[in-house]
Amino acid sequence: MTADAFAAAGWTARRLGVVMEPDPADPREAGGVCNPGCARGPDGELYLFPRLVAEGNYSRVGLARVRFSDGLPAGVERLGVALEPEELWERHRGGGGVEDPRVTPVPVLGRHVMTYTAWGPLGPRIALASSADLERWERLGPVGFAFDPALRTDLNLYPNKDALLFPEPVPGPDGEPAFALLHRPMWDLSWSNPAEGEAPPPGLADPRPGIWVSFVPAKEVLADPVNLTRLRDHRLVALPERPWEQAKMGGGTPPLRVDGGWLVLHHGVAGRLEPGRVEHQPAVRYTAGALLLDPEDVTRVLARSAEPLLEPEEPGERQGVVPNVVFPTAIDPRDGGQADVYYGMADARIGAFRLTIGQPPRSG
Repeated sequence: MTADAFAAAGWTARRLGVVMEPDPADPREAGGVCNPGCARGPDGELYLFPRLVAEGNYSRVGLARVRFSDGLPAGVERLGVALEPEELWERHRGGGGVEDPRVTPVPVLGRHVMTYTAWGPLGPRIALASSADLERWERLGPVGFAFDPALRTDLNLYPNKDALLFPEPVPGPDGEPAFALLHRPMWDLSWSNPAEGEAPPPGLADPRPGIWVSFVPAKEVLADPVNLTRLRDHRLVALPERPWEQAKMGGGTPPLRVDGGWLVLHHGVAGRLEPGRVEHQPAVRYTAGALLLDPEDVTRVLARSAEPLLEPEEPGERQGVVPNVVFPTAIDPRDGGQADVYYGMADARIGAFRLTIGQPPRSG
């Protein structure tokens, strides 16, 4: 693809400004607010689930109502904490956290499902919670990956982040309806033992972190939603291709059905990654791009951004806890072929941009 398929099809992004900044009087936000999920409640209001970072990088998931002015997000009303790190898999000696939530409505379950990063004694892992009202959240538990002989590795060995749940069943590898979860395993094990280094699955020629998908049959989830945590049939979806994704890439916003396929905004990372660090990399630059996945086979990328949709250009995106970061994590569909995207700005505050959804992009 030599030209940007999304730009050529009329897709544009327009910044709407800062939506949430840390409250200096609240120690739960001393380290910043960032990387939220979002969802429409039963009342039609838009609720934001920001990552609240306290001293020592101790994270909670907050709850806030977005205030609008003339149809544009203009701030938030804080409503408290939606999820506190309480379980063993969310805590470690000296800290812990529940981080970077994504919230997906799942109509066939009558609930919203939150995917989040649980920072426990084994490092970052994916966990799930669900809610019928967006106020009370019940943990489904940490995600487990069944051994896949074709992959010849155990995905449970690796730190994992950036989990995105499809809001409805999609065709699984066997053609039967399945729930699918995008995620981003990280093959560098030196964070726990410097002697290990990178240990990617055998046969994976490119060890840079990318986007994978795993499945669970829909009938098992409909019988018991806890089965969303029991994933199998792991497949690679996308690896870095462009200079702005040179170091790694990962999922951003939960999949949104649009004309032509499933839209997933993702982040690309350029720069130098320090071995043994799983977050707060100091010498990198995060940008936002887009993928369009085949609705009949979500492992197949129909189109992807050749250039970023959004880059860290504003002062609040270039200066913060982690400089030079735009990190999209929440999407709110709007009328007129648009969607508002909420994103982390330098791991310090939350911004929004309005995405105009053009014609279905074509790769080529």
